[in-house]
Amino acid sequence: MSRKRTKAAIIGLGFIGAAHADAIKRLGYVKIAAACESDANTAAAKAEALSIDVYDDYHRILDDKEIDAVHVCTPNHLHYEVIKAAILKGKHVFAEKPLGVDSKETSELVSLAKQHNVVTAVNFNYRMYPQVLHIKEQIASGEIGKPYIVHGSFLQDWLLYDTDYNWRLDKEQCGESRALADIGSHWCDLAQTVLQSKITEVFGDIETIIPVRKKSVGKSDTFIQSDNDTQRESVNIDTEDYAAVLVRFDNGASGVFHVSQVSAGRKCYLNIEINASEASLAWSQEDPERLWHGRRSAGGNQIIMRDPAYMTPEARAYSQLPVGHGEGWFDALKNNIESFYKYVLDGKNPEKDAAPFATFKDGHNMVVLVEAILKSGRTRTWQQVAQI
Repeated sequence: MSRKRTKAAIIGLGFIGAAHADAIKRLGYVKIAAACESDANTAAAKAEALSIDVYDDYHRILDDKEIDAVHVCTPNHLHYEVIKAAILKGKHVFAEKPLGVDSKETSELVSLAKQHNVVTAVNFNYRMYPQVLHIKEQIASGEIGKPYIVHGSFLQDWLLYDTDYNWRLDKEQCGESRALADIGSHWCDLAQTVLQSKITEVFGDIETIIPVRKKSVGKSDTFIQSDNDTQRESVNIDTEDYAAVLVRFDNGASGVFHVSQVSAGRKCYLNIEINASEASLAWSQEDPERLWHGRRSAGGNQIIMRDPAYMTPEARAYSQLPVGHGEGWFDALKNNIESFYKYVLDGKNPEKDAAPFATFKDGHNMVVLVEAILKSGRTRTWQQVAQI
């Protein structure tokens, strides 16, 4: 189906902003009209690389009436300020998570978006892998029976050494939570998506494994390690490196997940397993083409390759390549952004028309969930998770 073209802008051109630019270009019907980067030297380099106008003041982008949608890819502490300004200018917003640094900010953003009737999304892109969508539809159809247990993890090692440092370790820029807000939220969104069920109660065990780090004097990018001879200063760390969380869902299922940014050898190890009354399903982001289907008997266990010919309808719609041609993280991001622009261009309202992407309401509820886990970790008690 042909689509009219629309204009978008990206605010923040770090690792994730550049990934957004790549995904948008693949759509074909969305033009990147401008971008913003606070560092003037970086802005100039990015302007040349992307062949677009790059400013160091995002207000210049928001004042452009021809720009329909804005992608917010800044550090966390700037999300609220930039998103609020974009909504007040009538822009549709695709934001990186977390939506804000606390639930007070995110609650206001949800209300503002509703008042101004703009389409909003938060980038939980792991829900848009074809095999994940296939799992969701299999569970919804009753194919594996009633879900009993959900478990998994999101493990990384990019902060394993005390010399590893990044803005995400600074509570002023990141917020109260780090590992949970950054990667634990992805696991929670993945679990809630495939089960189509909300987490209602949590019990968290939270640890800062490395309480003092040696910060290099100068800028440090995400996933980039500093040289050994870099000048450093000691910094106290008060956000979590690790968490183990018990969860209960509103459909009666129970579960547990672990998050870590200090697990040697684990790069982007996001995995999930659902054990149900008739069968089990397991999937890993690092091996996204394969889905494990476990049975006690009657046919035994299977490894199911992603194959559009045999996938459920929603999964098939977002599976772009023939079987055997690997689809991965960039493809899931592109799927997520594409689903957002379908709503923008078709005039749909995510509040009324169920959206495949995470909305601002979903983003707010995730911040509330992380806050409940943090409170549980402090009080050593189960905590209820409020929903809006």
